[in-house]
Amino acid sequence: MKKEGYDSFDQGMLSIIQQLISAISVLMVGLILLTLTFVFNNEITSFLTPRPRPEVPDSSKEAVVLASSVESFYWTAPDIANVSDQEKRAQINYGKQLIAHTAKYLGPKGSVKAISNGMNCQNCHLEAGTKIFGNNYGSVASTYPKFRARSGAEEDIYKRVNDCFERSLNGSGLAASSKEMQAIKAYIEFLGKEVPKGEKAEGSGLKELPFLDRAADAVKGKLVYVDKCQSCHQANGAGLLNAARNEYVYPPLWGKNSYNDGAGLYRVSNFAKYAKYNMPLGVHHSFPQLSDEEAWDVAAFVNSQSRPHKDVPKDWPDIAKKPIDHPFGPYADGFSEQQHKYGPFQPIAAAQQKQAKGR
Repeated sequence: MKKEGYDSFDQGMLSIIQQLISAISVLMVGLILLTLTFVFNNEITSFLTPRPRPEVPDSSKEAVVLASSVESFYWTAPDIANVSDQEKRAQINYGKQLIAHTAKYLGPKGSVKAISNGMNCQNCHLEAGTKIFGNNYGSVASTYPKFRARSGAEEDIYKRVNDCFERSLNGSGLAASSKEMQAIKAYIEFLGKEVPKGEKAEGSGLKELPFLDRAADAVKGKLVYVDKCQSCHQANGAGLLNAARNEYVYPPLWGKNSYNDGAGLYRVSNFAKYAKYNMPLGVHHSFPQLSDEEAWDVAAFVNSQSRPHKDVPKDWPDIAKKPIDHPFGPYADGFSEQQHKYGPFQPIAAAQQKQAKGR
């Protein structure tokens, strides 16, 4: 009798335990299903909802805001699409194409004429002459005609354009009455149409760069070139042609197809300013990649390489007005041709200032 009582008790307890286990199992399954449903719904919602852009780090945000606010201070090129006269708009557009793709029209295989070395005007006047401190055309219409000490005469836009063809493009000039010259002039005048006559647009030309306290060093400049320039302009400085071989993707910096020694970029200061605030291609002038020393040194290296020579005996009829870094004598001071080409320039500048005060 006693044993039978214990057996009944054990069976009852076993039944209760089994029921508890079943209830717990059902509860756990329910919780798992509820969790999976919640996660699944959230994933679907997240997938269907456009994701916000990742947060930009504070330093980058500040850089973007600063660049935007700084850029609004400078000249901005007008939009050709706003020209209502269709014939005028077509002429301006043609002028822009001649600047951006000079070689296709006027290069060695030019469709119009073969009068230049294969470089484009845009290689020196970036973004078809519209980039801030990229040697843009913002102030050309407002400041020309003007007296230039290099020629010792008053020059108009035609003369200025042909100077580039004869020096930077190492070629020959265009007739003032030609369709191409008229289109280039129309484009340049259009770009500067909102700049008051006699005034200079903010951000035109090249951004100033302090002198070094030493001469620019071509040996150090070669290291800069190899590290930061060679991948585009090639080890031999010959640049890189496009697939059709009628235009440079990256222009030659020296050699027979580059600018000659009468060009503005052959002055070390001009090349240094240009490289500092525009190279490697695409940098913003407010956030350059080259240090001041790297810019001066790479300019010295590039301009120490061989290139075409242009005989210009009429340049600088008043030698006292030659720029500090004009690379060819004679000079009105006692500094050497070597120092005038590579520096240090501060002693020359100080001597010129002292001479000017004594006049």
